[in-house]
Amino acid sequence: MDKNFKKYIIFWLSQSASQLGSQMTGFALILWAYAKSGSAMTVSLMSFFQYVPYILVSAAAGSFVDRHDKKKIMLISDLLAAACSAAVFVIVMADQLQVAHIYAVNLILGLANAFQQPASSVAVGKLVPEEKIAQASGMNSFSSNLVMVLAPVFSASLFAFGGLSIVLLIDLASFAVAFLVLLFLIRIPQEEPAEQERRKFWEECREGFSYLRDHRRIFTVVLTMALLNFFSRLTYENILSPMILARSGNDTVALGIVNAVMGIGGIAGGMVVATGKFSGDGVRMIYLSALLSFLFGDLLMGAGQNVWLWSVAALMASFPIPFINAGQNVLMYRDVPERLWGRIFAVRNAIQFSTIPLGILLGGFLADHVFEPFMKEQSALARLLSRITGYGNGSGMAVMFLCTGLLGSLFSAFFYFYETKKADR
Repeated sequence: MDKNFKKYIIFWLSQSASQLGSQMTGFALILWAYAKSGSAMTVSLMSFFQYVPYILVSAAAGSFVDRHDKKKIMLISDLLAAACSAAVFVIVMADQLQVAHIYAVNLILGLANAFQQPASSVAVGKLVPEEKIAQASGMNSFSSNLVMVLAPVFSASLFAFGGLSIVLLIDLASFAVAFLVLLFLIRIPQEEPAEQERRKFWEECREGFSYLRDHRRIFTVVLTMALLNFFSRLTYENILSPMILARSGNDTVALGIVNAVMGIGGIAGGMVVATGKFSGDGVRMIYLSALLSFLFGDLLMGAGQNVWLWSVAALMASFPIPFINAGQNVLMYRDVPERLWGRIFAVRNAIQFSTIPLGILLGGFLADHVFEPFMKEQSALARLLSRITGYGNGSGMAVMFLCTGLLGSLFSAFFYFYETKKADR
């Protein structure tokens, strides 16, 4: 096994542990905030305040990452995130925590992630051989989905047992492990750009946008993923929990089962990708995987009316996601020059994630003020749709899943056949 790839495995394991700790804190803060306010919008705004600074800063952060030591950037970003957790711990111990504190912390975390994520993406490209990029992407999907399954379980249990403070302490401990591993065990190759390649900072920022504009295939993938992220935030990552609770009589066990199955689907998909045994065009793999996720995930989730169908839908929605991520990574690392990785990944993130805050806010608004009231009016169209979704609370949110499933499927199918037609020319 390649020496650098062995180092990547150590890096991946330590970062996965840190991710588990931070996700546990995030979930515990959601539990605390919802218990204090009783408002779903309060929880949505927590995500909103983290994404907005991330999007605004990402383009400039990419140029900064390309100019500076990636390892130092990751270490400083991780330190800043740990300082936020430590600050929350101090405030909790003083019994002074307010929702506004969480919003402020999430703003800082969004800024830190704007630098940390492109630096991490460049580090992966430097540590992992090109032929193993898809495998590394699968490993990352595996760990991310495993964290998605474990973090709520561990966090809820610890939160009930010892409150928010115990979760924060575990977060800080996991950070310390990841920080020390990166500091002492991981060496990231650092290339100093030639003097003639040095440019003004803002010229380098614009170069990221210019590169995407001039490379239409990559730019098309980035733009289409922005729209798919919008659909995802409208339903799956926004109103899934309220819909299941509303349709199951507030059955938290049913919600836990569906969330666990969704994580298991992502784990299974990540394991398949991590074998590195798939081949073919990465772009078509992106659109085919998205098509299957929307077609068998969203549509079935909207039509399902019991925990078994919801679980099948969750599995079908999440299993293709690692293939989407792998297709993107193969395309980016293969086609983008190494000297531009930082700014291109940052610009990609800024564009792809720009639709997420809108999806978060719009999804809740549409559910509460448009679709739920519409399904209670018993109009001819509502009665027709109720033959698929059923009646009662949550049926309006189920219709939203039907809408995103239909639109996402048609959108993904169009671009899949478009790419297939181009490849056959």
